Amino acid sequence: MSYKIVVDSCCDINEEMRGWSNLEVVPLTLQIGDYVVIDDESFNQEDFISRMVESNELAKSACPSPDAFAKAIEGDEEDVYIITITSKLSGCYNSAIQGVDLYKEEHAGSTKNIHVFNSKATSGLETLMAEKIKTLADGGAPFEEVVERVEDYCVNGLGLYFCLESMDALKGNGRLYNLAASVIEALKVKLICRRTEAGNISVSGKDLTVKRALSKMAKLIAADTEGSNLAGKKCYVTEVCCVEKANEVKRNIKAACNYAEENIIILKASGLNSLYASNGGIIVSFEK
Repeated sequence: MSYKIVVDSCCDINEEMRGWSNLEVVPLTLQIGDYVVIDDESFNQEDFISRMVESNELAKSACPSPDAFAKAIEGDEEDVYIITITSKLSGCYNSAIQGVDLYKEEHAGSTKNIHVFNSKATSGLETLMAEKIKTLADGGAPFEEVVERVEDYCVNGLGLYFCLESMDALKGNGRLYNLAASVIEALKVKLICRRTEAGNISVSGKDLTVKRALSKMAKLIAADTEGSNLAGKKCYVTEVCCVEKANEVKRNIKAACNYAEENIIILKASGLNSLYASNGGIIVSFEK
């Protein structure tokens, strides 16, 4: 069966994925004051972060329209798999669902199989889901099996932690509403956060310095993967203008976990993840 994978631009695209002929990215829109940029392959992380640092206005994002997702579904492929950022932090998932309905209205009688995955996360976790879909579909798994296995993989086979220099963008855009007020008031402490199974943000640890917090984060990942066979499994370290810090995180994870060094891979954050993780932010997405 021919298939297409559609992701929103919250997915951090790696070099291998850039060569996929059946991948389509539906971009979000980013804005700082009057400056508006599409989160596509032309996104310049360094320029955008520089503008964020220099601006007194809060950077914001807007999810793609249902029509954008409907257009991404078009084509000759029999199966379409769509992956979006967690529905708890963005309207992308709902927009994709509406896009599917719109496509079906405009293509009455279509037998195309379409499924929208709520990643319950963002960043490299979406990357891992896209890779899992490709592995299964290329191996001949039928549509229903791919959906069932990837939904389970999303919840039970993946994890995500992040540690940021600043949580101002998350706080200012209302993305921390589920955290206790006392925690939000203590944002000068470096928090280690994780995605929950429901797709929310939860605090897993904290420290006074980023260096110590990053070390703790590696130990949390080690605890999450304890007893798992990590042979061949991947861990993505996504960075926002902080490659040296990402390499330090990679060393910490290698020392604490059993991932092969070549499977701990550093990625540059997409535009959306750059906005919310902000300058110096680190997101770690991993297979268990």
